Amino acid sequence: MTDAPEAVQDAASDAPFRREVAPGVHAYVQPHGGWCLNNAGWVTDGTTTLLVDTAATERRTLALREALLASGAPLPRLVVNTHHHGDHTYGNALFTAEPPGATVIGHASCRAGVLSAGRQLHALWPDVDFGEIVITPPTLTYEGELTLHVGGTEGRLFHPGVSHTTGDTVVWLPERGVVFTGDLIFHGGTPFVLMGSLTGSLRTLDRLRALGAHTVVPGHGPPAGPEVYDEVERYLRYVDGLARDAHSRGLSALEAAREADLGDFAALPERERLVANLRRALAERAGAPEGTPVDVPAAFADMAEMNGGAPVPCPAAVGP
Repeated sequence: MTDAPEAVQDAASDAPFRREVAPGVHAYVQPHGGWCLNNAGWVTDGTTTLLVDTAATERRTLALREALLASGAPLPRLVVNTHHHGDHTYGNALFTAEPPGATVIGHASCRAGVLSAGRQLHALWPDVDFGEIVITPPTLTYEGELTLHVGGTEGRLFHPGVSHTTGDTVVWLPERGVVFTGDLIFHGGTPFVLMGSLTGSLRTLDRLRALGAHTVVPGHGPPAGPEVYDEVERYLRYVDGLARDAHSRGLSALEAAREADLGDFAALPERERLVANLRRALAERAGAPEGTPVDVPAAFADMAEMNGGAPVPCPAAVGP
């Protein structure tokens, strides 16, 4: 690798930044981690690169590509999608279409989700210019676990069960003590389990803890230590308590969210996600299997209600 300087975050800036979290392991962070401002990252030995996730727009994916090259890493031969949502997959084609022509890897349900959801972000935010997006699903899929090698670095991919979605992938680098969690973890933002499972997400936290990672690269928000698992668990258990009460009283998710006292969680961005999370939790309370499809447009309409009628924003549309 070259000795290209590491990008340093300006706390007042919205510009993406790169942080080397372990030798040859880089996190690419898009402040401030809100809707569609996801993280990515890569592992490289200077001759081979594995990229974890892409970005929501063509412009932002090109910025990710340039940051990767500036770090001294070659373009990736492998791209892992941590789940099917468009902010993590929309940029896949930018890495598959040019030499060396990356192979995209994901859980089998991730591939199915990319194909079935199609231009999912366009449907949610029709006024946003996402650029030239070619929907490109994983072409190499797995079910339980998959081990990859990037030079001398071992990468263990595993499916934790239904959590954020039905097709999540964790990327664990045991020799580096680093784990890329995708949206199983939000750091400094409100967790989101609408398309997965609240109870499954709680189980997954225990599995993540058992890895013993000392650096956690979340799907949104800055890298953290394992204490971030406790932050997410506190929120999910809060939602579970609200759902238990709402179910016993026959309240809808929107009714329960409107009367909820968020307490310390009121300081988290994307507070409107509470009503979507309650939709999932109440479905599970009613006996729906984990990951059962939900009415996503209705959930986004509820979140708009929680925002006083304002649509859920897509900050990835502006800035870098």
